[in-house]
Amino acid sequence: MRTAEFDRQQVLSAAMDAFICKGFSKTSMQDLKQATGLHPGSIYCAFTNKRGLLLAALEHYRQQRTVEFETYFTGKDSVLAGIAAYLAGVVDECERDEIKDCLLQKALSELVHQDEEVEALIGSMLTDWQAAFTDKLREAQRRGELAANRDCEALSQFLVMGIYGIRTYAHTKPAKGVLASLAEQLLAHIRG
Repeated sequence: MRTAEFDRQQVLSAAMDAFICKGFSKTSMQDLKQATGLHPGSIYCAFTNKRGLLLAALEHYRQQRTVEFETYFTGKDSVLAGIAAYLAGVVDECERDEIKDCLLQKALSELVHQDEEVEALIGSMLTDWQAAFTDKLREAQRRGELAANRDCEALSQFLVMGIYGIRTYAHTKPAKGVLASLAEQLLAHIRG
């Protein structure tokens, strides 16, 4: 049997976009063929099935978002400036003409209680994301940016909840500046 040759990162990025756009259930193999440029046989050969492609796309998404997360803090004079930049990035994504949902949010809302492996993977990714915020907030405490009595884990939970709230609220198409204002309020709560 011949092995399919393709740019795996490019295929996974294209599959991510397809799953974000239509959701897992509504994304057909024809949609994936069109998005990735791979024939269904190549998709089956490389990823076993559509679900296997989703799992690989989720892992790819995790890697991309982890690298992206750290870039928000690189070169910033404070951790809170990095969090502010991160929130500005979320607002920017949400204010574009075509809102690009979070793959985790989209897949979790669609597949919760339907696929234990997907649900566990997404749960682990969300836990890691929140832990990354907790680590950053603890670093902010060590630097004196946050009061020592602030509960960094509770703050990171609040931050994650707020980010998902902003992403969801963006679908109501609020007036320009509303999302930025909400992000600023979120940051003000974190700052204390």
